[in-house]
Amino acid sequence: MKLLHTTLGALVLLVPLALTAPAAASPAASTVASPAAAVAVAPPNIPLANVKAHLTQLQTIATANGGNRAHGRPGYLASANYVKGRLDAAGYTTTLQSFTYNGATGYNVIADWPGGDPNDILMTGAHLDSVTAGPGINDNGSGSASILEVALEVSRQALQPSKHLRFAWWGAEELGLRGSQFYVNNLPATERAKIKGYLNFDMVGSPNAGYFLYDGDNSDGVGSGPGPAGSAELEQTLASYFGSIGVPTRGTDFDGRSDYGPFIAVGIAAGGTFTGAEGIKSTAQAQLWGGTAGQAFDPCYHRACDTTANINDTALDRNADAVAHAVWTLGTAVPPVTVWSDTFETSTGWVTNPDGTDTATTGLWERGDPEATTSSGAKQLGTTVSGTNDLVTGRLAGSSAGANDLDGGLSSIRSPAITLPSSGVLKVSLSWYLAHGSNSSSADFFRVRVVGSSSATVFTQAGAATDRDGAWGTATADISAFAGQSVRIVIEAADASGASLVEAGVDDVKITQQ
Repeated sequence: MKLLHTTLGALVLLVPLALTAPAAASPAASTVASPAAAVAVAPPNIPLANVKAHLTQLQTIATANGGNRAHGRPGYLASANYVKGRLDAAGYTTTLQSFTYNGATGYNVIADWPGGDPNDILMTGAHLDSVTAGPGINDNGSGSASILEVALEVSRQALQPSKHLRFAWWGAEELGLRGSQFYVNNLPATERAKIKGYLNFDMVGSPNAGYFLYDGDNSDGVGSGPGPAGSAELEQTLASYFGSIGVPTRGTDFDGRSDYGPFIAVGIAAGGTFTGAEGIKSTAQAQLWGGTAGQAFDPCYHRACDTTANINDTALDRNADAVAHAVWTLGTAVPPVTVWSDTFETSTGWVTNPDGTDTATTGLWERGDPEATTSSGAKQLGTTVSGTNDLVTGRLAGSSAGANDLDGGLSSIRSPAITLPSSGVLKVSLSWYLAHGSNSSSADFFRVRVVGSSSATVFTQAGAATDRDGAWGTATADISAFAGQSVRIVIEAADASGASLVEAGVDDVKITQQ
């Protein structure tokens, strides 16, 4: 692991909300009947002592092989053989995949657990190599040991997942993601398409730990944007675990500096946790998580002192349990069934200003093929999530970025009536963006409401006095409280701060039942 990049979001959650990316929907609005969902399998607690026993083995290997486990060195192959031996004994089908980089042979350990849908693969990975300077126990023995113990627990429990489970330990990550890149590059397109999600765990026991999740839904609104469709679901699954133990999390950007990079580059959803590298813990972060402000999350990052003494047991324990929570929750889940969806490729009856109370004078919501605008960065996006059309505030670019943006107050648009089933967990999801100039404020907003026998605001993104470029994000809200009702979805955007530059868009709205 080579870089820390953290961000803080301005997302306001007003009902129980899970951030996830919608799957591909039908060309127009549609309704599908849905069966009852299966009972989920409870995730296990992963014993810290077992994870640390693996770290002790990796330390012993490094000590016996020149003090490191780096690519092309005997300590790395010994590490790979240790991992493979444990997995072979546990009933996995394993492969020691070799590749060459810088004139040296490297290895990936790939392990498949029997069963599950072979066309729906959940992959969990961590890099196994260290730098040449030290044994690499936090970076990244911690991630490697955590996913190894989770894989062994899968075997102990004889888990029968709905998804096919695949685990990977990557070589030569420290030299530029060489092992994971080799793996992805050499997968046939048909095999890549079977991998529906990749979970990455790189440095999960940092001594001055933070608790970071890869920002799959782009709720932070900065950096490289959201991960591929499905990334937000992976983020929320991990967030739900940390929330259940009362540990706050913060986002870290998909900056391409760990082994998720080759996966997101080919459109595979990704997520994972990170406890920090050479970055300095701020005062606010120390107040949030404890530890020492003004010091690195890992003072021994890429140094000889990255030994078994360089581990925060609490962080390692929590993250190993988070790995198990994600593998069990996602791996045993029954895929949700689509109740209703709309990709806006045809008109399905959305109505603007449905209550006759809108005040906006320009930039009103409409369905169509949007034209791009820029002002200190992208504001209205000329690209959609799927197809040609979306919902957008004033789709024409005009003579300048401010020509057809939202002005004068509120604009709203309402869906046709949707009959919800009376049982199961019901969720509404959508792709969205809110863009604004630095002349915006928190009075501006993007908002989603569900209206049935009552009304609930299920998602809000407020503006701010900073420049925010347009970037597609995803959001999902639990609307089970409306089960059995006929409801409508109301989408609103407001320029309420005066003459501020505001643009918004929506695509791929969907309601699912599980």
